[in-house]
Parts: sequence; C-alpha cells; structure tokens
Amino acid sequence: MENKIFQRYRDIVDDWDAFVDALKRPLRPVIWTNTLRTTAEKLRAWLAEEGVATEPLTWYPQAFRLGAEVSPGKSLAFVTGHYHVQEEVSLLPVTLLDPRPGERVLDLCAAPGNKTIQAGVRMQSRGTLIAVDKKRQRSGIIRHNLERLGITCAAITVADGSSLPRSWGPFDRVLADVPCTCEGTTRRNPEVMLRWQLSSQKQAEKQLELLQKAVQKCRAGGRVVYSTCTYAPEENEAVVDAMLRDDELGESLEVLPARIEGFRSLDGLTSWRGRRFDDRLSRTMRVFPHLNDTGGFFVAVLERTG
Repeated sequence: MENKIFQRYRDIVDDWDAFVDALKRPLRPVIWTNTLRTTAEKLRAWLAEEGVATEPLTWYPQAFRLGAEVSPGKSLAFVTGHYHVQEEVSLLPVTLLDPRPGERVLDLCAAPGNKTIQAGVRMQSRGTLIAVDKKRQRSGIIRHNLERLGITCAAITVADGSSLPRSWGPFDRVLADVPCTCEGTTRRNPEVMLRWQLSSQKQAEKQLELLQKAVQKCRAGGRVVYSTCTYAPEENEAVVDAMLRDDELGESLEVLPARIEGFRSLDGLTSWRGRRFDDRLSRTMRVFPHLNDTGGFFVAVLERTG
C-alpha cells in the first residue's frame, strides 16, 4: 500500500529503490543527552555499564543511536531524566530554530512535547518557553516530560495555536511543527497508511493559519521554523509559498537555508505538477528515509525582517 500511495512522489525522490527499501526497515531508537543533568560522555559510560551500545550521531553530538533491540524508556537514566527518546529526524526543527538562553520562545503545536523539551534544554532552562496545544489531555504529557528533565522555564497553555490573542508576543523564535498527514512516520507507525486519505488540501488550510500566527507572533529579526513529517508538497512548499505571498506579512519574510552539516537532505521544490513556487523554496529542506536512515520530514526556516 505504501508504495502505491507514494508513487506520486516518484519524480521528486532522488533514488526510488533506496527509498522503497528504507521504508521496509524498522527505525533504530535515538536518544539525546539532557545537558542540564549530565554530559554525553557520562551518559554513554553509564549506558555502557548497563550493556547498551551507543553510536553517536555525527551531526548532533549529544545524541546516540541504539540497537533495534533496546527499549530506551526502561533505563534508570531515562526515568531520572538524564536523556530523552526522540526520533532522529524530529530533532531537525529545533536544531534549525536554534533557541538561545534568555530568549522568548513559542512552540505553537507542542504535544507530545518532544520539541518543547529539546528547546528548553538548548535554552539551558533560562528565558521564557511557551508550549501551546489545543487538547487539554495532552498537556499532562508535556508537563511530565518537562518535570522529568528539570526544565523550569516553560509554561503550558491549552489553546488553538492559530487563535492566540494579539496581546501575546513578540517572541524571538517561534516553532510551527504543524499537524499533517504524517506520511514520513510510516517506518515507526505503519498504521498511518491504513487511515491515509487524500486530505492534504484540508490540512494545508489549517497549516497556513498556524504559520501566519507564528509569523505574527515573531519579532522583527526573529526566526520562525515551519515543519511537517509528511512528503506532500501541498502541506510543505505550497504552504510556505502562500505565506510568502501573504499581502500583510509576506514582504517581511526571508527564507534562510535549512541545512545542517553532516545531515543529508534535498532542496525544497520550486514547482509541483504545473504549479510554480517562489524560487526561495529551494532553500527549504526535504528529508526522505533513505538519505540518513530516518523518517521523512520537511523544514523551512523563515526570518522576519520587518
């Protein structure tokens, strides 16, 4: 089923056979060090004493791949908040957001909170970090992770990120890791394809609302990162293109290169099925599973210039 559905992307995947082969393999778990409590070196030594082999990620020095047989959520080091489990490709948006200690940072679609706590640790738990999610029951998961890792600079708000009041802000950095069709998660969640429908256009309408709000809440000179875990251009380049064409805010945005040394990615699309996008979309990042043995992702980095 996956191959049939993904045929629409055959022309934009650089190595189709490698892509298909990657989808058949399970993902190895990845963990990253909570530097509020320990160092990568100490964590690696602790895990070695427990008989857990670790493979450092070349592009993310505090993170490690583990063996496919390892259950990282059962370790004492995990329970005590010395590390967190997060899919490798999911580390990209906050890495490119690059939040700094003392800044005001907004996570517009926070649950389950993986990127929120990643940002909090990068901020050294100094500054203001606001995590927004519209479902109250999911806020408990975010709170638990914040407490487990010892992040004290964050506050959780139950709200629709696209409807935040004008009085909020401005923020130095805003993350819009928006809900999507999740095609890039099939290696971890194969059941995604069982409920897959051609709903990208419906998703895109909400995604654009969230991105517009993210830009509104960002200060001049600040940074917005827009990301999804899907391959669909309708939810990726098309949404960013619409934002760049926005009558009110489009001229105040610049597209920064979304590139990370040591991590392979493809350039974003400047056209799709006869539709032309802003040439600057080539600076966005597309990730297919075979490039780094990960899931799939899309990331755009925007700077608000005025």
